[in-house]
Amino acid sequence: MFRGPDGAGADHNEGMHNDVTATGHAARIATVDALLPAPLPFRVHGDDTLLTAEAGETTAAGLATCTEVGPDSPQSIWRARVEHRLEVQLAGPDPAAGLDALLTRWDEHLHSLAQVGDAECAAVLSRPSRDTAGTTELLRHGFAPVGVIAVRPAARMAAPGPATTPGVCIRHATPDDLGTAMRLMLELQRYDAQFGKVTVRPGIEELLEKELLRQLERPEPQLWIAELYGRPLGMVLLQMPDETGWIGHRVAASRIGYLSSLAVSEAARSAGVGSALAAHAHQVFDEAGADVVLLHTAVANPRSTPFWYAQGYRPLWTGWQRRPAAR
Repeated sequence: MFRGPDGAGADHNEGMHNDVTATGHAARIATVDALLPAPLPFRVHGDDTLLTAEAGETTAAGLATCTEVGPDSPQSIWRARVEHRLEVQLAGPDPAAGLDALLTRWDEHLHSLAQVGDAECAAVLSRPSRDTAGTTELLRHGFAPVGVIAVRPAARMAAPGPATTPGVCIRHATPDDLGTAMRLMLELQRYDAQFGKVTVRPGIEELLEKELLRQLERPEPQLWIAELYGRPLGMVLLQMPDETGWIGHRVAASRIGYLSSLAVSEAARSAGVGSALAAHAHQVFDEAGADVVLLHTAVANPRSTPFWYAQGYRPLWTGWQRRPAAR
């Protein structure tokens, strides 16, 4: 049920507020980005909490949730162990003021749940990248843009380049490539940890090895190795449209490809290996009939962000984080 500060009456009032806000939010978002899915009113389950706020004629609604993962979970690499999340909907003439009021309510809510200064507890919310209203308010509340879900529509062309890269050969990975894939993934994780999206934890080698073995043992693994003049120096890992239901709610498309990881050894950077792997991945997705391809990239990464935009991607959702959650 809806949870509000004033008992059952508040539940009903906040539910009505939520529905009205969702209608206005949907109309506003429809003008922002054609690839955004149509939003629906929030529905509260279990320990979720519905937060509402007003700023003049602007209304705001937020669905506050919390998830926790153990230190041995593969997901613990990509996030704080405890994540408080807020899904946001804003309707009215001043969405920035509405977001500011909603963030203030969320701060009050978080102080009842999170320990001040706990670095393994993060506050996270995602905003449509082209919906820039409220950016100043997010910064003032201590949030930083950390990651992006980037999208590449199937009809979008990458930057011009050669059809093939001299010296580069791309092939399916085999179980014999486990050591190469581990080396490349560890190099990637340690580099990405600088930008706030990745946490290098004790036991990361075991977590990565388990996931890579799972991929390599599949009948047709979507893990590919790039060799530069015979040396394995790059890899790309893909999720095909029948595996991407977990992220399908983020884009208005039927068949979605997801590019999980692309890693190139430091020794082969700027040699065209990454571009060759990306082109190969897009060919695989095109053959599978993907309407769009999604991937995650770190906002502050000076290599991956310009690289992916040069391959035809653009930001769809921007992930904002405050870690620790409670200040």
